[in-house]
Amino acid sequence: MSRPSLFHSIRRNPSSFPQPQKCRLRRSSTLSALTTSLTTRRLPLTYDYLTPTPSHLLSTTLADFLPPPPTSSHQPRSTTLPPIANPAHALPPTHHLIYFPPATPPSSLLPDGTDPLQSPGPPFVRRMWAGGHMLFSPGGGPRLDGTRYVCMEGIRDVQVKGPAGAEKVFVGIERRIGPAPSPSPSPSPSSSSSSGSDEKGSAKSQEDEEEEEQLRTALWPPTASSTTMGATTTLIERRTLVFMRSVPSTSTCPSSSTTITTPPPPDPKILKPTHAPTYTHTLTPTPQLLFRYSALTFNAHLIHLDRSYCREVEGHRNLLVHGPLSVTLMVEVLGGYLRGKYGGAGKGKGEVPRVTEVEYRNLAPLYAGEEMRVCGREVEGGGGEYEVWVEGREGGYAVRGRARASLG
Repeated sequence: MSRPSLFHSIRRNPSSFPQPQKCRLRRSSTLSALTTSLTTRRLPLTYDYLTPTPSHLLSTTLADFLPPPPTSSHQPRSTTLPPIANPAHALPPTHHLIYFPPATPPSSLLPDGTDPLQSPGPPFVRRMWAGGHMLFSPGGGPRLDGTRYVCMEGIRDVQVKGPAGAEKVFVGIERRIGPAPSPSPSPSPSSSSSSGSDEKGSAKSQEDEEEEEQLRTALWPPTASSTTMGATTTLIERRTLVFMRSVPSTSTCPSSSTTITTPPPPDPKILKPTHAPTYTHTLTPTPQLLFRYSALTFNAHLIHLDRSYCREVEGHRNLLVHGPLSVTLMVEVLGGYLRGKYGGAGKGKGEVPRVTEVEYRNLAPLYAGEEMRVCGREVEGGGGEYEVWVEGREGGYAVRGRARASLG
């Protein structure tokens, strides 16, 4: 009788899995199998129609937490939904994060509210957003004109760090976005014998499957690096999710009387910024902000929604600010600084540089109800490169990154 794989199913009873000491004895083979399992996992394509509504709702949600527009500081931002203009407005940098939600029904979500698509499975049942990289098309990227787009996602790499029994699994995910053709008519019942399904859940025809393969190849050529645009790619995003064991976790290995305890995560070391910022903006995220961002991203992760869960299960003192929300705030504040410096009337003012690339790491949690300071400075001789960061209530780095802005 074969022994079940450690990472076979996310939904199984954790007690049926090998205990930490056994994992130590088989660390190399288990992690090799985990890496192979994740990097060969074929994730479904996700489609969306890029209309202005989600982006507008995000802008409306963020308005109270951002600096006022530099040219109209005494006028409120418009809450009127913009029309689909001709030419259409470009999708603002980082706003792609609220499009292409995973079509996961509630019954398939994990106990913490996350979807299982990138999860390694038990015992790594806690998820955090560790960082990422975004590369936007020099031409401005997608337009909010209602066009159908597709997001292709794949797991690029897996790294395991930490001592046996307290490992952390870092899953590197790459997402590529580009235009997609209009969907073909739904197949008749007599032609619905092929395997697979489209975004509506209906059976896919052979023609649909061939079209999907063409989309995958165009977006993600076999030899493409993470900075190489495919033939139809308008945006490349890398994100790293870190999966951890539950905390606290105490168990006794059946082959030993040793009790093994996985302690709660230690408080992160406070790293202070080494340069003075060129611009700063202070804000206090609220539960309402986190709820709205969760809704816009179709994200049911309880660490952003349930204060009791945060404290009693995850060991945090309050609701956590989303990793992608943090980077969105950094980019939005940088964009406001650029508009104030280069836009509007006046000598030497004209076209405003656009953020074309951003890379960041989340170093410490940010919490609802606690002041955070968004900062940035232009790197000397950097050719439009900016150091950007967010400071937590202790004044140290919570998020740290670099961004590049250019005309185009």
